[in-house]
Amino acid sequence: MPNAMPPLEARPIVPLLSTQPTPNPSLPGSRRRRLWELPGHAHCPVVGVCLPLPALRRLVAKAGGPAQRLDDYELHCTAVSECKRRGPLTEALQRELDRRGLLALRRAAQAKDEPALAAWWREASAGKDLGSALWALLTHPSCTPALEDRVLAEVHMLQHQVGMATRVELARFEALIDENAVLARELAGAQQRCLRQAADFGRRSQALEAQALRTRADLITRGTELAQARDELQALQQADPALADRLALAQENAALKQRLTEVQRAQQAAEQQAERQRRRADDAQALLALRQQAAAAEPPAAAATAAGPWLAERAVLCVGGRSASVPVYRRVVESTGGRFLHHDGGSEDSPHKLDATLAAADLVICQTGCVSHDAYWRVKDHCKRTGKRCVFVEAPSRAALERALAAAATEVDA
Repeated sequence: MPNAMPPLEARPIVPLLSTQPTPNPSLPGSRRRRLWELPGHAHCPVVGVCLPLPALRRLVAKAGGPAQRLDDYELHCTAVSECKRRGPLTEALQRELDRRGLLALRRAAQAKDEPALAAWWREASAGKDLGSALWALLTHPSCTPALEDRVLAEVHMLQHQVGMATRVELARFEALIDENAVLARELAGAQQRCLRQAADFGRRSQALEAQALRTRADLITRGTELAQARDELQALQQADPALADRLALAQENAALKQRLTEVQRAQQAAEQQAERQRRRADDAQALLALRQQAAAAEPPAAAATAAGPWLAERAVLCVGGRSASVPVYRRVVESTGGRFLHHDGGSEDSPHKLDATLAAADLVICQTGCVSHDAYWRVKDHCKRTGKRCVFVEAPSRAALERALAAAATEVDA
């Protein structure tokens, strides 16, 4: 694989002003151990856990090493190799570790024996600053080889767990990146929709504001006109003190006119009702007179003989006459063999219906005293245009109808 990193054994270790390995002297029981006095298997976790890579690269550069040309792994291996002996880099690392772990060193110094130090380690390793706690424990005078091996084993396994957690976090981070991209696209779409809705709402708001301004202007104009009208009214009232009385009289006059109109309409309705009642009374009297005349007149056969056979199957139209006399007229016409048609002359039947009835008749008998002027002229005009026989009768009675039928038969025979 290209650009593969060579194994640690194949990489050259750059010496940094180092001296010969310093043997571990017999340490007094109260003195802390130095970095170069620690066993070799402790240097790797101390450099890797207790110092961040930027700080390590800075210290290597100050010591005169090629820090910029080394990658992270080579930089770590160089520092671990230099920790086996006392030198400028090792002393710089010692000072940096003491500075960073000053608080942990003070707390660890309170432990006077191995059990107390082990108890302190269990408490400190659960905190956030594991590197300072590791440095304080390894350099403590009461740290025995057994405690040292046990702590280094814990740190070694913890590094594995941290690596696994880092890989899991990286995978989760990549999933979060993908999810973030999806959410970013959705957010962009939502922002676009919000922008469009905001623009739409802005246009509507501007339209409503313009409408409100127009309405306010109309209200101001109308208020001004109303104020002017009030001023003019006040001026007129001041100029003519009797204006208010005249206005009241005018309003009272208008009310009286309306009341008069209602009374006139009621009077007209009463007159029409009285006229209908009078006509019903006249019809009743006429029917009584016709019945009396029918008892004294010649039998119906004589009228049929006088009319002759001309009326057989002929349509005879009687225009006008009282409604009570219509059954008598029907019997007279049908006794001669004709077909009886009737129109009241515009009293209740429509005048426009008269034209169709006239067209269906063979003989027209118009009782002039019981028809309207419009019906009279319609009958006269129709008979003149069509040459249809028409007999005008003044008195609406049975005898007059029989005489009109006889006269029409005589005209036919002549």
